[in-house]
Amino acid sequence: MRYNPKKHHLPPLNINGVLLVDKPAGWTSFDVVNFVRARFNIPKIGHCGTLDPAATGLLVLVLGKFTQLSQKFSGEEKTYAATLKLGFETDSYDMDGTVTAEYDASGVTDEQLRETLAGFTGEQLQKPPMVSAVKMDGKKLYELARKGVEVEREARPITIYSIDITRCEVPECDFILHCSKGTYVRTLCFDVGRKLGCGGTLTALRRLHSGKFDLTDAITIDQLKTFEQADLGMHVRTYLYEKMAKIAGV
Repeated sequence: MRYNPKKHHLPPLNINGVLLVDKPAGWTSFDVVNFVRARFNIPKIGHCGTLDPAATGLLVLVLGKFTQLSQKFSGEEKTYAATLKLGFETDSYDMDGTVTAEYDASGVTDEQLRETLAGFTGEQLQKPPMVSAVKMDGKKLYELARKGVEVEREARPITIYSIDITRCEVPECDFILHCSKGTYVRTLCFDVGRKLGCGGTLTALRRLHSGKFDLTDAITIDQLKTFEQADLGMHVRTYLYEKMAKIAGV
């Protein structure tokens, strides 16, 4: 059923600003937007920078006039905490997909994995995975993937500013990634596995930063479930970004 703010039991909450949410695993980015919109009767709301359902962490929501800043916020640099596991591949390059190949990764050393990951820093071209929201000829790639269709994807320019390894114990590796917009961490894991010749898959992903926004300032879905409209207003950031809004003409 389509959400109708006019039939909501609460009056419309017309508020302008930014709400930082810690997205839980299993929720899509749209699920979060829809939940906040429906619970608090917010007529105009969107999100900046999609997170895959299995991923968690910082999701930037824009409310009211701040939806005009969605493209700007989406285009900023991101930081993620991620886990790569060697020895297999999936069609989505993460744990949401179907395993398509398995390999023996026992011959790979921790040092080889560290060196290979480090080699992916800098400016480069990266192909988006088939299971993604990238559009080709007006159709999203994941829609084609669901039909069993695979098409050639055009590599896109990205920049990986740094990869800091926090744990390296083959076949697993935890790392912090600082990257440009449009970077697919699961593609990075897939490419690392291919370069090592043993397959690689992203098994965990958490967004820590998006531009100047920080996960430590985000609120959880469980917290939002206890809020009333007035409570939400206390967590919507407005004054901190007035200058940014004026520059954008909001």
